[in-house]
Amino acid sequence: MTASLNAAQRKEGMRGFLARRNPSGGRKRDSIDDLAERTIVSESERRRRGTRFGMALTHVFLVTTLVIAGLGPILWLAKAAVTPTQDTLQQPFALWPNGIDWANLSAAWNDIHIDQFFFNTIVLAAGAWFAQLFVATTAGYALSVLRPKYAPIFNGLVLATLFIPGIVLLVPLYLTIVRPPFGVPSLLNNYLAVWLPMAANAFNILLVKRFFDNLPREIFEAAKTDGAGPFRLFWSVVLPMSKPILGVVSVFAIIAAWKDYLWPSLVLRDPAVQPLSVRLPAVQSQTELDVFLAALAIATLIPIAMFLVFQSVFLRSAGLGGAVKG
Repeated sequence: MTASLNAAQRKEGMRGFLARRNPSGGRKRDSIDDLAERTIVSESERRRRGTRFGMALTHVFLVTTLVIAGLGPILWLAKAAVTPTQDTLQQPFALWPNGIDWANLSAAWNDIHIDQFFFNTIVLAAGAWFAQLFVATTAGYALSVLRPKYAPIFNGLVLATLFIPGIVLLVPLYLTIVRPPFGVPSLLNNYLAVWLPMAANAFNILLVKRFFDNLPREIFEAAKTDGAGPFRLFWSVVLPMSKPILGVVSVFAIIAAWKDYLWPSLVLRDPAVQPLSVRLPAVQSQTELDVFLAALAIATLIPIAMFLVFQSVFLRSAGLGGAVKG
């Protein structure tokens, strides 16, 4: 009897000790408070005027530096696009000392035929986007969802291609484009010569596969139970759940196609089909500086628009941690 009373007293004493340490009766609040205190600057130090002033000064310095480094070149290009050549050379950082020359934009659009090269770039980027998205989603779906017996072998082969430098494949890839197999005519001066090599992007395939791996398998099993086949499962279930990763791959594909210079310059020899990235360096020596800068400013419109449209999707999905749970 005495032993049982002593055990009960010990338990009651332990409960009182825990209650005194955590009156709310839970550990979660303690852990949150501890994490809140475990920062570089504690709450007590944050109350000091000198610490607050130092942190505010540091924040202002970091934000100003990032704005200057990130937006500075773009803003300067936008200013130089409507600035006469002499003003740009003599006072490159002055805001239009002799006025704004809006004729630079019209001259770049009409005289250099930026409209034609701009259209070529849009067609090239749209085809590269579709080809990369199609191959990445179908290959990722096959390796992650369908999972055939040979999927680990193909996954290893795709991963191995990431370790091969692109410059090593330049000559054999060019010879393949010049003399395609199976009697196909040469693909020079054809946009397929750019779309097809860009479609085989191992990084995008592995990116999409990793995202598909985190999707809930219960939904796939339920769809199969309802009679959905592989194509219906891919089109009606997997793709609607994969909008974040589709946005990320879209940004990567369009930006890569928009700024690519070496490969399009090799396979697109005809100026009538060349994109901006190839044609602008070719006309630089024959164009006034102010008109050329205006052409460069026009060429940056699509990448900036892409960032503004897809920034939320891209930033949310960059870590690939947003898989659907439960």
